[in-house]
Amino acid sequence: MKIVILVLLVAIVASLFSGLYFVYKDKGKTNRAVISLTIRIALSLLVFALLIGSYYFGWIPGGKL
Repeated sequence: MKIVILVLLVAIVASLFSGLYFVYKDKGKTNRAVISLTIRIALSLLVFALLIGSYYFGWIPGGKL
């Protein structure tokens, strides 16, 4: 599960930087930046759902505060 989460986090960072690149390069003429940032949001929600599901099913231990 750790590897899956780490891969998704790397994909989120890559999508964030590709969105930044498209904003700089396209200068608002295309919607590639919007698509890239939408993918980033979807991946972030997927990571959040995976973490909640993993905790619920006991795949990751819960910590004490």
